Amino acid sequence: NQPVARQKEALFMIDIIYMEEAISQHPRAREVINRFPKATVVPCENYKEIFNPGGQNFRLQKNKPSLILAQKNGRFALPIPESYGIGGKHNFYFSHMLNCIYDCRYCFLQGMYPSAHYVLFINFEDFLTDINHKSSQCAPEPSWFFSGYDCDSLALDQISNFVPSFLPYFKNNPSAHLELRTKSVNIQSILKHDALANIITAFSFTPDELGKQIEKGVPTVSSRIKAMQKLTQSGWSIGLRFDPIIDCDDFHLRYSKLFQDIFSQIPEDKIHSVSLGAFRMPASFFKKMEKLHPEEKLFAGQLVNHNGTIGYKVEIEEQRKNTCKDLLLKHIGKEKLFTCETTPVSS
Repeated sequence: NQPVARQKEALFMIDIIYMEEAISQHPRAREVINRFPKATVVPCENYKEIFNPGGQNFRLQKNKPSLILAQKNGRFALPIPESYGIGGKHNFYFSHMLNCIYDCRYCFLQGMYPSAHYVLFINFEDFLTDINHKSSQCAPEPSWFFSGYDCDSLALDQISNFVPSFLPYFKNNPSAHLELRTKSVNIQSILKHDALANIITAFSFTPDELGKQIEKGVPTVSSRIKAMQKLTQSGWSIGLRFDPIIDCDDFHLRYSKLFQDIFSQIPEDKIHSVSLGAFRMPASFFKKMEKLHPEEKLFAGQLVNHNGTIGYKVEIEEQRKNTCKDLLLKHIGKEKLFTCETTPVSS
């Protein structure tokens, strides 16, 4: 499988691992170090010494990023607007990693972070303690926890062991729900577990032709559909995320084909939710991205500044979202369709 081979290749391209001295003996940190016996381990006091300095070349680092092992402090699960979610009232997101192995031209991470290195926070226990605290505060009402905004939830799971570490909590706490947002086909660790009704693996898509142009390293649409089939056949529910919607030539044709390809192979009753989101980004992030990719045609489209947020002209955005809604409602009930207006951004 070529996409899986590319992911495995990426795992073994890490030559340097920076590690905070305070976690040097943490079992999870040692497990990661042992997976890379040829890597050079460089101690540091705080990951921000490596990750935060200005003047770094994001594009150069993206060709061969290093891995930084760190301990997360402060806030873990952060609230997001109720209007953002997929039907729940209590919504939070968290980031066990920063940055992504994929290279999508529209991704806000390259505008938000000065570095392309991967940061893995190894103190999962602290994340789960905070998740449990917030879930308990919301009970008996359901709570939702979203993973996969500052990273891809599954792409580096062989390194992080994120899924095996978090699924047992949600198995024992059915009122807490977890969304794993991904473009990866790395679903092996999920399939090792019995299906859980409160876990949704949500796959992000753009039409295949666009993906080949602006989503470097991302598995093909057909390979992600096969991954979704394996999950649904094992009893898991999946989510579909068309966020951001990208304006393009033959928009109706391309998105119609994408939806047809997916819904012809995935049963509607296995689809938990479908969400749409327009291309939106803080102007400061967008400015950095323009400098990184001055030749990128995506940034030369009909984009305007909406009070500090870069997006398509209102009439174009509404037209494209309405087109997608009309197409999607041919395949799913309207109760499963959600429109996302806000993308959570870490601080």
